[in-house]
This record gives sequence, structure tokens and C-alpha cells, in this order.
Amino acid sequence: MGKDSASGNRLIANNKKAYFDYFIEDKLEAGLELCGTEVKSIRQGKCSIKESYIQIINGEVFAINMNITPYEKGNIFNKDPLRPKKLLLHKSEINKLAGQLSTKGYTLVPLQVYLKYGKVKMQIGLAKGKKNYDKRDSIAKKDQQREAAKDFKIRNLG
Repeated sequence: MGKDSASGNRLIANNKKAYFDYFIEDKLEAGLELCGTEVKSIRQGKCSIKESYIQIINGEVFAINMNITPYEKGNIFNKDPLRPKKLLLHKSEINKLAGQLSTKGYTLVPLQVYLKYGKVKMQIGLAKGKKNYDKRDSIAKKDQQREAAKDFKIRNLG
């Protein structure tokens, strides 16, 4: 739960797997339409976007399978943890995304959920799926960077 005091952001959930499985071509910030107990649960950091995806249904954007753990003190006010959550975007942004999604191979994936000035926001990415050989390249690059950092550390300590 990092805190970035300059912009007032506090990271709640991060989807690292999205960067491994997809090429992220464009990023967009969207608000989330939530109930009070869901917001309280998110403030406690009880949110997961690992298995979630984003769909445009009847001109509205929804986050499907986003899990928000029910708030302990919420009793009857708690909603279904996996219910579709509506994303708040301008009509022009939705139309632009719908046009880009009609291109073969593109999808919308949630990248982050964070608090920005007290409001719950989600960063979504327009993504194109990676092939297996692209994933192997990503793993090789990560290993190479890890080795370089290790060598650098050894050289500077010794």
C-alpha cells in the first residue's frame, strides 16, 4: 500500500499479471460506482483484480469478476463481492474504446485500483494479447535485468 503524497494516491490493488500476458498500448483512468460498504472495504485494502476483466455492455463499461471482500461491520448493507462494478467514463472515451476494441486481438484489462483524493479509481489498459514466445522474451529480459542488478551490487559492495 504505497502512498504518493504529491498526488494523493494510495495503491490498493495491482495487476502485475496483465503486464506479463498483454502488451499495454493505452492507459485510462476511470472512477468506480460503488456502495458505501464496498468503499470502506477498499480503504482497508480488501480488493482483488487478478481474475477480472472489463466489458462494454449497452454503451456502459463494467468491471467483471472484481472481488471486493464484504465489510465486516456492513451486515445487511454488504453487496455481492463479485457483482459487476460500473466504471465512470465520458461517452466520448467509451466510444473511442469501443472502436479500438473492434480491432482484432484487443481487450480491456484492469491494471490498478487506487484512492485518489479520497475517490476510488481504476486504471484500465487497452491491451493486445502476447503469444508464448513474447512471454518467454519478457522472462528473459527480467532475468537479464536481475543478473545485471546483482552484478552491479556485487561490484559496488566488494
